[in-house]
Amino acid sequence: MESMSKGSDLLVAALENEGVERIFGVPGEENLDVLDSLRSSKIKFVVTRHEQAAAFMAATYGRLTGKPGVCLSTLGPGALNFSTGAAYALLGAMPMILLTGQKGILSSKQGRFQIVDVVASMTPLTKMSRQIVSTKTIPSIVREAFRVAQQERPGPVHLELPEDIAREESPALLPVPPHPIEIPVANPAALDRAATMILAAERPLIMLGAAASRPRLEDALTRFVNRVRIPFFNTQMGKGAVAAGSNLYIGTAALSERDYVHKAIDQADLILSIGHDTVEKPPFIMGHGGPKVIHIGYMPATVEEVYAPHAEVVGDVGSSLELLAARLEGKLKNASALVTLREEILAHLSDRATESRFPLTPQRIVHDVRQVMPEDGIVCLDNGMYKIWFARNYRTRVANTLLLDNALATMGAGLPSAMSASILYPDRRVLAVCGDGGFMMNSQEMETAVRLGLNLVVLIIEDRAYGMIRWKQAVDGFADWGLTFGDPDFVKYAAAYGAKGARVETADGLVPALESAFKTGGVHLVAVPVDYSENKRVLVDELRALA
Repeated sequence: MESMSKGSDLLVAALENEGVERIFGVPGEENLDVLDSLRSSKIKFVVTRHEQAAAFMAATYGRLTGKPGVCLSTLGPGALNFSTGAAYALLGAMPMILLTGQKGILSSKQGRFQIVDVVASMTPLTKMSRQIVSTKTIPSIVREAFRVAQQERPGPVHLELPEDIAREESPALLPVPPHPIEIPVANPAALDRAATMILAAERPLIMLGAAASRPRLEDALTRFVNRVRIPFFNTQMGKGAVAAGSNLYIGTAALSERDYVHKAIDQADLILSIGHDTVEKPPFIMGHGGPKVIHIGYMPATVEEVYAPHAEVVGDVGSSLELLAARLEGKLKNASALVTLREEILAHLSDRATESRFPLTPQRIVHDVRQVMPEDGIVCLDNGMYKIWFARNYRTRVANTLLLDNALATMGAGLPSAMSASILYPDRRVLAVCGDGGFMMNSQEMETAVRLGLNLVVLIIEDRAYGMIRWKQAVDGFADWGLTFGDPDFVKYAAAYGAKGARVETADGLVPALESAFKTGGVHLVAVPVDYSENKRVLVDELRALA
């Protein structure tokens, strides 16, 4: 007699077939069959305290590994809490699978209770959103979901499994085996055209964008930069894409214009834009009379008001760059024309980085964090004013060691993304950097971090305000109003979760506090007050004077 499986068993077998190691989430009544199937599987289930955090954790898993992270929620309110995480992964190009439950679709004994059309609500927030209506389709739908999530441009896929389909018996079906998919390389004509333009350039420059930070690309990008010897800058999400030691890095475009790195951008006559994704705030404003731009990417360029390249090289980025370097190596007379600006630009970024003012300046916080983080240490930023300072001033030496979100740029993701990094890399130092605003949006996950026994340090930059918006309010000439709040005692707050808390009380107190936290192990929370008067002095007054 043919052995029988239920729908949830087929789902879990299909997830195991995809190599899924863990699922993050908050289950509900409609997931109980899935939970029961997971109980006897190799997959670990990580219970979080909010669905949004589970989605951020799954997305970060995808960002760091290139393989889709998986999260699980119930129907209605639970599924809707995934919305921000889905958008975070969609805009940030992070592969992820969102699994949600639903009431029975073959019969319903509860009317419309908790029923929301989740498939429709997820459609604009994902690459694909589908309801599973038959057990027989589960193996093929799961395989397709992972393929779509992973292929360029990566992103989230949503699958809804109603509870009666999860419970329904069916013949035991074999999962669909994954097969390797290689992306074609760029057309030789496009490579020739790009090579001709680069050889003719007098002041070439390379820009590394968000898609340059794919986990598989670091070696190829480092080889390319070292072969052509053209100086490079990066967007916020392109940080760390080239390994340290080339001596060709000339800064990060943390602002769209008028920063020190824009001295080089403004002088360039050609920019080789590798992996730029227009979801990021513009790293520079394109316009008539500006540099020629060559777009090199997995996908064709998205032409926007702020980005309209003059030529494109579309295909597998690593392999295409190998072919392009072969056309250029040893032939570029003007490769290093803009390298002379490097020292001046980088010197400005270290200005006042060791100032002993208290509360600490943002420059000092970035400097001190760099002191305690080894080359492979991972810093995960939430969203706030400090993000601009870390993007400008924090020097990365290894790919994916400064995780920031310059796409959806949502608050609340810093702690969950750091937790995901800590789970993946238990032997590396992982630091979450959060403002007091962003931290409190998902601070309940401190309990999850303690329960999982993670080694994780959370640095809270405290200004008791929604600081970035308050800065914009001041810059735009509005009255200072409506953006301040109070904070809990963060040392006691950490202790309440069974974590360790510390408060920095002096200008020289941050390094020892972080060093002690990392050496002790476990979950630590370090609160540091910040002096954000530097926002206006440097990012407005100084840069206006520069212009």
